[in-house]
Amino acid sequence: MTLEFPGKSRMIEKIHRAVSADCAEDITENLRRCLCELVADESIQLPDCVYDYSADHYCRRLLHQDEELGYTVLAMTWGPGQGTPLHDHAGMWCVEAVWHGEIEVVQYELVERGKDEFRLEPRTTMRTGVGSAGSLIPPHEHHTIANPSETEPAITVHIYSGVMDECCVFRPVEGHWYRPKPTPLSLDSD
Repeated sequence: MTLEFPGKSRMIEKIHRAVSADCAEDITENLRRCLCELVADESIQLPDCVYDYSADHYCRRLLHQDEELGYTVLAMTWGPGQGTPLHDHAGMWCVEAVWHGEIEVVQYELVERGKDEFRLEPRTTMRTGVGSAGSLIPPHEHHTIANPSETEPAITVHIYSGVMDECCVFRPVEGHWYRPKPTPLSLDSD
């Protein structure tokens, strides 16, 4: 079930126009600009529940699932110090924006693939605050994301090209070698 909030219809209209482009590069660039504008729009107030975090995991809450174009919009809430393991986006493009607080993203490059393992090396670390947005387009989708604050929560809004209910989490084997493990993802309820 999606959440209702002030300004939601305005937000979805703008996102829908941005997603209507022809290719992933154009869509993600449009969405990146769109999300930066939406974060600054004071008429859009995310639901109160997205400001509540869980002590034992980051929260994923569905804001919108589009039946026509297939994309989904999620709000993620990161408690102090919470983050993800190294993971992919199951072949989907994604645009993420910081709505509240600060996040740190480490992007990895796939440099070699073995039979059951991947060699992934960290390439870029970005620490970003409110109003910043970035995108991931496969095959450049391997990354971690975390809230670097020890005291404050962070909130991010993510738009995926589809329903992201599973991804691969990459567990370290040795050196920069990782073994992928398909991992189901769930949504948090209010």
